[in-house]
Formats: sequence, structure tokens, C-alpha cells
Amino acid sequence: MRDYEEYFRNNRLPHIWCPGCGNGIVMKALAKAIAKLDLDQDKTVIVSGIGCSSRASGYMDFDTLHTAHGRAIPFATGVKLANPELNVIVITGDGDCTAIGGNHFIHGARRNVDLTVILFNNNIYGMTGGQASPLTPVDKKATTAPFGTVDRPFDPCELAKAAGATYIARGTAFHANPLVDLMVKGIQNKGFSLVEAITQCPIAYGRKNKLGDAPNMLKLMGENGVAIDAYNKLTDEQRGEKFPIGVLYQKEAPEYTAQYAKVIERAGGTRK
Repeated sequence: MRDYEEYFRNNRLPHIWCPGCGNGIVMKALAKAIAKLDLDQDKTVIVSGIGCSSRASGYMDFDTLHTAHGRAIPFATGVKLANPELNVIVITGDGDCTAIGGNHFIHGARRNVDLTVILFNNNIYGMTGGQASPLTPVDKKATTAPFGTVDRPFDPCELAKAAGATYIARGTAFHANPLVDLMVKGIQNKGFSLVEAITQCPIAYGRKNKLGDAPNMLKLMGENGVAIDAYNKLTDEQRGEKFPIGVLYQKEAPEYTAQYAKVIERAGGTRK
């Protein structure tokens, strides 16, 4: 058995994801990151919302919460406040996290709660019918934008930075091994960590936008994902559809549960 396989509920497999979906690659990267850190399964909690990516929590052999749409981060915040010794990891998607869950995302980062948020970004609402999400690029088609969306997407990494997150990274399903290391660093960070994992949806997104099959979509990620140092040297014209990957931002700041414990102490109480 490979060291990460013990972290899967084999009786729940095979998974329900469509052929060619990249979610399994990202889930495996998370399992490998946990194995690399040798986290205690009994002290690790995985929380997810609703969507294709959020089904991953059901396949992972930890204490897991499959919560309401967009509410994974507040549920995870409650878990962390109840027991700060736990490793709390959030699995979410581009719609779950940045649309209905957008305010929770912002305030989780603002508070700098010690959570590691793995954002599976496939640029679409895959499970609920292929609607455009806040991260669907301009002019790309979706069931709610059959002639192309005019809404500008925002950058979740820049949003997290502006809101106060202390570790921000981006990887892709193509760059699977580097993605593991980005997750390791995110889990190690004592504060709000975001790892955006760009992944392919060949059925709801790729087919509608004529991006080819899963291997071709992975190839596009490989061509367009550029290490942050190299990306910063490109001109605007050279950048085109390219995007930076790697550790995009990191800083130190007071962590929320530690600060909350000080409030309890000042009030003369004890954590129960």
C-alpha cells in the first residue's frame, strides 16, 4: 500500500466524478500532503460544502463534515474554535467558495483562522448543471451564458490577500507533485491558508467551450501555468492567458483561535 492510500474510505470508491475530471488528482495531492506531514487521522478534520469537489470529503478517512452550500468555512471555524489542536482542512469549489460562500471566505481570511482551504477551481458549476461561476472567464460559455459570459471573474488569490489571508498559493492538476508541496506549506502555516487548485471539467466546461478532452485540458494548464518568478518577468502581452503558480503570498499575523483564547483568559474563563 502506498503511504497515502490509508487516508481513503475504500468502501466508498469508485467515485462519482465524470470521466476525465481532475478532482481525483487534487484529492490525491491532499492525501499525499497529509501523508508527508504524517498528520494524526484522529486529530484531522476535513470539512466540505456542496458541489463536485465537496464530495471528496466522503472519500477521505477522517472525521469529516459535508455541510450546507457555501458554509464550509464557518463550520470549520466552529470546529477549530472548539478544539484548536485539530488540523482543519476545507475542501470547496469555485461556486461554493466564491459565490454563495463568498462572504464566509472573506471573513475567514480577515480573521486569519488557522484553516487550510483547498479551492478546486474548474471554472464552472459542474454538479448542478454547468452554470457560470464567479471564476468563469469572460466570453466562456455555460448553461446560464450560452453565448458567452460578460461577467468579469475575480482572482480568489488576490481576494484572499486583500482580506488578510497569511498563505496563498496556486497549483494545477497538471502540476500534481508541486501541488502536494503547496498544500504541505498551507497546512503548516498557522493562519488562514488558501491553495487554489485549477482542475479540468471536460464535461460541463471543456465540451461546451471546445477545449478538447481531459488530456488536452491538462496540456493547456501545463502551457499556461507559469512559476511565479518567471511570470513576474513577462510583459502583459506575453502573459496572455498565462497565470502564476506557486506560493503567491505569505506573511505572519496573529491567529484567530489564539487571540480568542486570550479573550477567554482576560474574562476569567476557561475553554470547555
